[in-house]
Amino acid sequence: MYGFEALTFNIHGGYLEAIVRGYRSGLLTAADYNNLCQCETLEDIKMHLTATEYGPFLQNEASPLHTTTIVEKCTLKLVDEYKHMMCQATEPLSTFLEYITYGHMIDNVVLIVTGTLHERDVQGLLEKCHPLGMFESIATLAVAQNMRELYRLVLVDTPLAPYFSGYITSEDLDDMNIEIMRNTLYKAYLEDFYQFCKKLGGATSEIMCDLLAFEADRRAVNITINSIGTELTRDDRRKLYSNFGLLYPYGHEELAVCEDFDQVRAVLEKYPPYQSIFSKLSYGESQMLDKAFYEEEVKRLCLAFEQQFHYAVFFAYIRLREQEVRNLMWISECVAQNQKSRVHDSVVFIF
Repeated sequence: MYGFEALTFNIHGGYLEAIVRGYRSGLLTAADYNNLCQCETLEDIKMHLTATEYGPFLQNEASPLHTTTIVEKCTLKLVDEYKHMMCQATEPLSTFLEYITYGHMIDNVVLIVTGTLHERDVQGLLEKCHPLGMFESIATLAVAQNMRELYRLVLVDTPLAPYFSGYITSEDLDDMNIEIMRNTLYKAYLEDFYQFCKKLGGATSEIMCDLLAFEADRRAVNITINSIGTELTRDDRRKLYSNFGLLYPYGHEELAVCEDFDQVRAVLEKYPPYQSIFSKLSYGESQMLDKAFYEEEVKRLCLAFEQQFHYAVFFAYIRLREQEVRNLMWISECVAQNQKSRVHDSVVFIF
């Protein structure tokens, strides 16, 4: 559905859209994955990746290689591309690109909070943070002496301040479960991003709202499955669900009372888009659900490239590249641990 954005989009967004479509052509293909899955050592994986766009990032790495090195260098490529796009972007695209990184910022802040609670080494924590979620003052969070001081620093120094001030108090930090904090912040972030995309209008709004609704529904399902058998009450569970998506509001009411995986399945099968996901799984088989959701997400992200003159291609590309890094991590781990028989279990082909 095109509005009038086709008339003016290329003035500010045309160059970057061309760039991101060029980046997309460098994603690994099914043939690349089949070759990677045949590798016997991490050196073989490096040799194959050297012939792809990851070459410049891996060619100078000395032996012996580790999985973490491969993942780190492949992530570095994504970060470099993101920074290039960010440097060229003007409003509102620059704000849109910032929103894409807020999910990683939440993970980084939660990691710092956990480390502060357990008195972990500051430098070690910062090394574990995702580079896309770094911001200027992240190091100051790690020097906080207590939770109250940490809360004040988060409010003053991070882009996540609105999510903290609206949903979490300093008292909550002391006794709140870390995963509940992560999901509370994610809920606030997704709802904020959803409203921002709706304001942009046109094809961006249409495609992004669909992608974010899928993300919100997937998180609702994961929260439900992970909280089965825990102390989390039905009301607490419902509070963690985002207030939009295909499952909102009636699906959320049903998910809140689910007590096992098959009940979750029964709720989701009432919604045709999710029926196809569960049709791939046997009853009681919850461990393969993540892969089924990732496959559905990849399909939707690839479809975003079928239209022009919208910002969803930037979101789709970053997500596809992140999926590629997850694939490479899984293949590398299987090769390193001599588990070649399991190498296809979690690989999601993008093309």
